[in-house]
Amino acid sequence: MKKPNVEAFVTKYLSVAAATALFFIAFIFGSVSYRGFFDIQTFLNLFIDKSYLIISALGMTLVILSGGIDLSVGSVVALTTMIISSLTEFAHINPFAAVLIAVIAGSIIGFLMGCIIVYWNVPPFIATLAGMFFARGCCYLISIQSISISDKTLSGMAMWKLRFGAGGGSPFISLNVIIAFVMIIAVIYISLHTKFGRNIYAIGGSEQSAVLLGIPVRKTKIAVYTMNGFCSAVSGVVFSLYMLSGYGLHGQGMEMDAIAAVVIGGTLLSGGVGYVYGSVFGSLTIAIIQALIMFNGRINSWWTKITVGILLLLFIGLQRFIVAVGSKKD
Repeated sequence: MKKPNVEAFVTKYLSVAAATALFFIAFIFGSVSYRGFFDIQTFLNLFIDKSYLIISALGMTLVILSGGIDLSVGSVVALTTMIISSLTEFAHINPFAAVLIAVIAGSIIGFLMGCIIVYWNVPPFIATLAGMFFARGCCYLISIQSISISDKTLSGMAMWKLRFGAGGGSPFISLNVIIAFVMIIAVIYISLHTKFGRNIYAIGGSEQSAVLLGIPVRKTKIAVYTMNGFCSAVSGVVFSLYMLSGYGLHGQGMEMDAIAAVVIGGTLLSGGVGYVYGSVFGSLTIAIIQALIMFNGRINSWWTKITVGILLLLFIGLQRFIVAVGSKKD
């Protein structure tokens, strides 16, 4: 009988299992400590409040799996909100056309950054930093003020609720959550069940080996950054519905939250190891920390950032352990 490869199991699943366990431990702790925390609506609110972060983390997961990084996420989110709000409020364009234009714009920014990284050999950190400044600057070219979204169609979509039961007090989710779940299913399928997804893992594991295997590294990298730009733009659409406004300061620091969610979710920063659903739990872990602090009421809200920073360090340490186990196995 073949012995199970414990080292391989640890390398592939330990971080994801740790992130999943951390989320449920935090939820159980909150349920025991605070009245009303163990409520279906409290759980659903985690998705409602962080649906935009979940979508951002999906695209960031693919980028990090490929061995890259993207610092433009928050700025692309802000630019998306500005495009949608300005087109609907000032140009009176059909809201669906405005959303389509915004998503295309975000995807183009991702595509251009991918081309710069691949064809000019610019490090992803520098290329996406330039993309961050470019997208944020475009926001202020549109307007330096916040633009409220009063379009009836977008306002109706923002207020729409899917209720689980009869009556006004029944649990509900918003349209943003449905969009997030559709994105989760799509990105999980792409990462695990397509040739493109397998190529991402191969490139992140060893780009030189991927080249020798005949994998189209350049095309795959450009596609990864384009897809991340698309995810950032969709996140911006969701954020527009969440805030019902466009503003150049929207999404500040969101790229760091997305990276934190991906790392806490078990994806190695060196690339090649990780799962999309781990990033979902990473995003929810950040959401539940914020919820715990809110239910407490006596703790400064900045403890959310401090706690996420501590968790980030712990999970990076766990990653180092995983890499050490993998090296020992080799």
